[in-house]
Amino acid sequence: MLDKTASFFCNLLYNKIIKLDIKGENMTDILKFGNISSEEAIQLEEQYGAHNYNPLPVVLAKGEGVFLWDPEGNRYYDFLSAYSAVNQGHCHPKIIDALTEQARTLTLTSRAFYNNKLGEYEKFITEFFGYEMVLPMNSGAEGVETAMKLARKWAYKVKGVEENKAIIVFVEGNFHGRTISIVSASSDPTSYGDFGPFTPGIVRIPYNDADALKAYLEKEGKNVAAFIVEPIQGEAGVYIPDDGYLKACYDICQEHEVLFIADEIQTGIGRTGKLLACDHEGVRPDVLILGKAISGGVLPVSAVLADKDIMLQIQPGEHGSTFGGFPLACVVAKAALEVVRDENLAQRSQELGDYLREELEKIDHPMISLVRGRGLLSAIVVEPKDGVEAWDVCVMLSERGLLCKPTHRHIIRLAPPLVITKEQLTECVEIIKSVFNEL
Repeated sequence: MLDKTASFFCNLLYNKIIKLDIKGENMTDILKFGNISSEEAIQLEEQYGAHNYNPLPVVLAKGEGVFLWDPEGNRYYDFLSAYSAVNQGHCHPKIIDALTEQARTLTLTSRAFYNNKLGEYEKFITEFFGYEMVLPMNSGAEGVETAMKLARKWAYKVKGVEENKAIIVFVEGNFHGRTISIVSASSDPTSYGDFGPFTPGIVRIPYNDADALKAYLEKEGKNVAAFIVEPIQGEAGVYIPDDGYLKACYDICQEHEVLFIADEIQTGIGRTGKLLACDHEGVRPDVLILGKAISGGVLPVSAVLADKDIMLQIQPGEHGSTFGGFPLACVVAKAALEVVRDENLAQRSQELGDYLREELEKIDHPMISLVRGRGLLSAIVVEPKDGVEAWDVCVMLSERGLLCKPTHRHIIRLAPPLVITKEQLTECVEIIKSVFNEL
């Protein structure tokens, strides 16, 4: 392990190499992981990959626990966790063992046949989260789309909504994915701009405003199938609603026979100090959407959970996925959830998250206007100053061995793996302090 001084000089060397534009073939002597340099990896992505992301200028080649390494061997603390997909830490041995063992036996069958891992996984995950049935999918966006289809089908078959009249209510500031139907619900121009026409039957109301939901359902409730909400808005900047908001919305939905659907793709599975963020208010969603950490960052896995009266409205042939519920995903997801349970990661998240925010709040700097969060999902809200924005702070943090990513221009999201220790958090706080001290 590199100490702080060595890490600093390695990062300094790395920056000099990039600036000097040394070609990849001349750098092989200092490569530690992989066969291409950071510079070459960036150049290849720029030349051959779609420019739909704007990454920080750091190339990652290895991960273990809370740490990541670039090809040159520089070590970083991971404070993004792949947007909370790596709650269990990078390459957790139990999850990797499950993956490799199953990969030698059977990976994919499609749902044209039964397989001997799906039913076992379905029983495990439904009991784990307290639902009767699960519909397995792959990506988070697929999970949201599945929940939308499920809600509409339920509205027509159970609630009695007139055909093609069902409405799904979303909130301002949401982020549920990038597909056309999902961006149809977005209030962010970077998500929906130039991607129309949009899916009908979708409306938005203000977030953190139960009265707005009540007013809309009193007016249009007979045609509303579902209300879809993130318990904490992660992409919006770790925006936490007022205490009681989720419970009030749930009760309003029950009064108007509307499904309460929680998108816990980022906030679920221990991230906020409870197994689910909805647990903070004792709310059991009618439909629960999970993804990201459900596989510990090893495979794309998502899941939609509900009871039979909702789930069985979808019949054979009406929805599915070639890879949804494939054997490899089933054993990986089961192992990943067992890690969360057996290592008490939700409780760790609660305790360490409180400690992290207490320490961050002690940083006295004019750029820092607010520290907020729940569990190990936190945000530093900064006021841009002298041309320095959240992006610039994140670049400086990366140069000191801590990786995080801004959301919008003024919010730094902090979400380390839940396996991080208090001692490691303390070291990371010192890194953050050093950056703001320099600023």
